[in-house]
Amino acid sequence: MICTDVGDFVPAVPPMGALAGLDLGTVTIGVAISDVLRGVATPLETIRRKKFGIDAAKLLDLCQRRAVGGLVLGLPLNMDGSEGPRCQATRAFARNLERLTDLPITFWDERLSTVAAERALIEADTSRAKRAQVIDHVAAAYILQGALDRMSHIRRNA
Repeated sequence: MICTDVGDFVPAVPPMGALAGLDLGTVTIGVAISDVLRGVATPLETIRRKKFGIDAAKLLDLCQRRAVGGLVLGLPLNMDGSEGPRCQATRAFARNLERLTDLPITFWDERLSTVAAERALIEADTSRAKRAQVIDHVAAAYILQGALDRMSHIRRNA
């Protein structure tokens, strides 16, 4: 099930359990995971993209092993808020993934998540080579954390 809004995603996921955040790129998929109480997003790994079937199998295996209750995909909106080809590719990925799993899927505005991740890694004095290895899953953690914070706010005000 694809939930176009995080507000619709909250009742679609189990009340507790981990969520996964994805930063979909053309070459890699950054993956982050939350704790079961959904307070903190942690960078997990970067998957090298091959073909959709292989990528999806890897993601769904990870979700099963980690008892993930839902997926948050970063939506790469343009700076003016409009959707371009990368958004269309992300939505197509979600539609194809929806055919393979019952996990609820939602989107989160990922504008500037990679910039924030890069800045945090530089502040942590991470070498350029190491930054290149981890940037995608650190960006996925920024995406997931944004969604977790919003979900927490929705639950408090419900």
